[in-house]
Amino acid sequence: MATVEVVPQKKPPRGLRPRLRRALARLMDELGLEDKAVTVILCSDRRIRELKKAHWGEDAVTDVLSFPTYEPGDPFVPPHLGDVWISLDTAARQAAAAGRPLEDEVLELAAHGLWHLLGHDHTTEEAWQGFRDVQRQILKL
Repeated sequence: MATVEVVPQKKPPRGLRPRLRRALARLMDELGLEDKAVTVILCSDRRIRELKKAHWGEDAVTDVLSFPTYEPGDPFVPPHLGDVWISLDTAARQAAAAGRPLEDEVLELAAHGLWHLLGHDHTTEEAWQGFRDVQRQILKL
């Protein structure tokens, strides 16, 4: 089974960490990544903004950032795929705007971040489909 470590830099709602760890590990298993690991860091808007500015040069808040530990497309894929940072502040606003639970929003953001770790981007409408698929899939796990 895949390994998912959840590191809370901002306190998540009760029950979120185990559900996130379980659902993301199952998604990874279904994607054939059962021997891989990822780390999910739950943080604040302030922290994710700092990261986005430092790594992308953009002084703005976002919901999720992915930092792969390898170059996607490289034939050697290390055991740890990378880190996924999720802003609980932004996730809470997005969940409230959509009228859905924060847990569902965070699960979708984790799946979105994982898809980025695997080398995918959403520069076209067609490319977005893979993101939508894994985001729907994780909610069923």
